[in-house]
Amino acid sequence: MTKLETVKSLRQHTGITHLQAVDAVEIFIQSIKETLKTGKKVSFVGFGTFRVKPKRPHKGRNPRTGESIQVPMKYVVVFKPGREFRQMVNNV
Repeated sequence: MTKLETVKSLRQHTGITHLQAVDAVEIFIQSIKETLKTGKKVSFVGFGTFRVKPKRPHKGRNPRTGESIQVPMKYVVVFKPGREFRQMVNNV
């Protein structure tokens, strides 16, 4: 599902205008980004939790030259689905 499809679904379910739906989706996404940027987790009961996790530095290899390189530490966003969501996806 794309952002546009989400906007269309929101419009159909609520009856708001296209611009209002676009604004609502943008505000929702922006608020999640800002919360994760501060290091806090974003949790939706019944759906799952987004959080930021540090990834340790490690050695990598340049695929073109075969040269060994050091990949620096970075942060990645991870999603852990909630139990109900996992069960729904697995048809349990």
